[in-house]
Amino acid sequence: MKKIIIILLFIPFLSFGQKTETNKLKFDPNKKTLKVEASCGICMLNMNGKECLLAVKYNGESYYVDGAGIDDFGDAHSDTGFCNSIRDTEIQGELIGERFSLSYFKLIKKD
Repeated sequence: MKKIIIILLFIPFLSFGQKTETNKLKFDPNKKTLKVEASCGICMLNMNGKECLLAVKYNGESYYVDGAGIDDFGDAHSDTGFCNSIRDTEIQGELIGERFSLSYFKLIKKD
């Protein structure tokens, strides 16, 4: 009985020791880097949809992205967030159907 109680007491500590998943977007020097605009597809790029999602404007067309979320780079609804501004970015990835699959995403800081 004591062993069960001790085990139950340590279960919460074990869950804190797990590593959380972080953004796996990595720069690849062998891939072409594109400079595009990124923002909320609905709020700023006039795309169809039911919720705020990250999108990029590539070759004059807007595409929702896979590989990064709208809140991964700060609060989307802040003054400089994706729902209130269009941000310049550097990306790597490929266009697959009607979506852009990201392998790298970096915000370009304003001067």
